[in-house]
Amino acid sequence: MPMTKNNPAVLVVDDEAQIRRFLRAGFEMDGFSVQDAENGTDGIKNATMRPPDLIILDLALPDIDGSEVLSRLRSWSNVPVIVLSVRSSEDEKVRLLQLGADDYVVKPFGMAELLARSHAAIRRHTRNQSGDPVVNLGRLSIDMANRAVFLDGGRLALTRKEFRLLQILAQHAGNVVTHGQLLNEVWGVGHDQDSHYLRIFVRKLRQKIEIDPTQPKLLLTELGVGYRLSTDDRGGKATQH
Repeated sequence: MPMTKNNPAVLVVDDEAQIRRFLRAGFEMDGFSVQDAENGTDGIKNATMRPPDLIILDLALPDIDGSEVLSRLRSWSNVPVIVLSVRSSEDEKVRLLQLGADDYVVKPFGMAELLARSHAAIRRHTRNQSGDPVVNLGRLSIDMANRAVFLDGGRLALTRKEFRLLQILAQHAGNVVTHGQLLNEVWGVGHDQDSHYLRIFVRKLRQKIEIDPTQPKLLLTELGVGYRLSTDDRGGKATQH
């Protein structure tokens, strides 16, 4: 199936044939062109020879740990990478996101969720490549160039730090951004442990952009890891932090 503008290519790297078949069927039904690899060496080779638009990467590979594959990929490529793993610890998620993963999905998972996160990762990558200054997320619109935020067409009054926090999240819309990344970007190096600042500003932002700040649908929490700006403000369970 040749890749076209509306037919993105995904590379699945997983040693379980059953998982590869499951993912191939799901992605192809969604219009993706699919290639796969059963180990890290072949995955890196495929990514080099036929660069995909997205990589789904399992961690438990027979030859090279998935985190090492991720590190090697990031030495030369910024292709979106979503990690799959049975390892669900918060420390592991943070480590992989810091290594350059765009997102992290714990097995077992639903195909609908993986597809939604895949499209979000590709959209973010395309937006960053094109330099599009406006991010539209349902009711919310963030104009990066003019530092303006609109909700249902009305302009919001945000402080400098509130806008910077929302800007970083919007640049990664649909994908989780770790506490450490946000603290370093908004407050600067040396504030890695000042998570109380982050909680306060997230609470303030939710009061301005959410219909019900106690049941957020836009600014979502990934417990122990970071925050995610949803690309669909109509759904998704969220946890108030």
